[in-house]
Amino acid sequence: MPDSHQKHKIVIVGGGAAGLELATSLGKKLGKKGLADITLLDATATHIWKPLLHEVAAGTLDESEQVDYLAQGYRNHFGFRLGKMEGLNRRNKEIYVGATLNSEGEQIIPKRTIRYDTLVLAVGSVSNSFNVTGVAEHCLFLDTTTQAFKFQKQMLETYIKNYIGNEGILVKPLSIAIIGAGATGVELSAQLHEVTSVLATYGLKEPNDVKLCIIEAAPQLLPALPAKLALATQKQLEALGIELKLGRRVVEVTPKGIVAQDGDYIAADLKVWAAGIKAADWLKNLDGLETNQINQLVVDRTLKTSDDAVFAMGDCAACAWQGHKGNVPPRAQAAHQQAATLSRSLINRLNNAPLVEFVYHDYGSLVSLGQYTTVGNLMGNLMGTVSIGGFIARVVYLSLYKMHQVAIHGYFRTIMLTLSNLFRRSAFAKIKMH
Repeated sequence: MPDSHQKHKIVIVGGGAAGLELATSLGKKLGKKGLADITLLDATATHIWKPLLHEVAAGTLDESEQVDYLAQGYRNHFGFRLGKMEGLNRRNKEIYVGATLNSEGEQIIPKRTIRYDTLVLAVGSVSNSFNVTGVAEHCLFLDTTTQAFKFQKQMLETYIKNYIGNEGILVKPLSIAIIGAGATGVELSAQLHEVTSVLATYGLKEPNDVKLCIIEAAPQLLPALPAKLALATQKQLEALGIELKLGRRVVEVTPKGIVAQDGDYIAADLKVWAAGIKAADWLKNLDGLETNQINQLVVDRTLKTSDDAVFAMGDCAACAWQGHKGNVPPRAQAAHQQAATLSRSLINRLNNAPLVEFVYHDYGSLVSLGQYTTVGNLMGNLMGTVSIGGFIARVVYLSLYKMHQVAIHGYFRTIMLTLSNLFRRSAFAKIKMH
């Protein structure tokens, strides 16, 4: 077995869907055989599939869905480092990692550098505020697990305070405004409606004591879906009592509400920004690597940047979509496919073989409205584009997550986790109450 100092060092920054799947795959194929050192760097200790963050925010996600990076690395032969990347030195092939602080602000890990032979950036995306006044100060976001937990905590505390703090007398309903009617905003609104019903079941007054509102600049919901499905979703949300304000561009967010371009003012206790994404600002001018207008790293058809030793994938990468205008969309299915392609490429790279070109296969879009329904469209060579809904759409939606679980756990552990979650849900509360 080669000496560890002589092994090819592959560093993956970002433990989201793409990063964790790549680290797991390379750990099994290279790390286990001692052919390379695989290191995953992430700012948090656990992984949650990003499309599930709306369930974290609502408090309905089972905690067993979290994946511990250290345990995952131990089982799959890759190392994990806790920290946030802050800079890059391409000449010395080093990344700069900032100091890690605990909840009290005490430094627990100092600043350091990590050397690489191959670097993969898979740091995902953050919300794009489009420079709207007051968004950063007064809105909550759902970019990370930490932010989702923060929303869940504030929602429950505000809901309880409306009663307990007033000796059980309701002063006014809790109002939640979601800015952005893409998949995140729509799925969050449906999940929150389900949560308010559960809160009423547990004795916290009536479900109509929470008012939900979605504000969207475009004239329709869900621009990624056909107009027919978007209209069906709109009718479902309206039937649930969720207020929709379409064609209203937000120009300012204040401590107590939201101002639209037409002068409309929407009062809200909690305000969630889900109106668009961009790559993190620190990626711009990252030691000369090319980026686009939303800070994404520009990559070629092999997911390689302008530096032969640096690759990028997932939401932080701008990869041209062959045969289409624009880039590969920032979706979980794209991250899954890119991780599989890059795994083959990096193994080839060690063997001096050609890199594999990435070809994106769009299998459609699906949106879950919790227990109420699921809608979407599937794409395939045989059937073309097919609209689906209800039970079939729900099964397909769940299968996307199961594909991710299989990629990081394998088939046996995924089956065991699924069975375990079914039993847990029969014994534990439907929502997190603390």
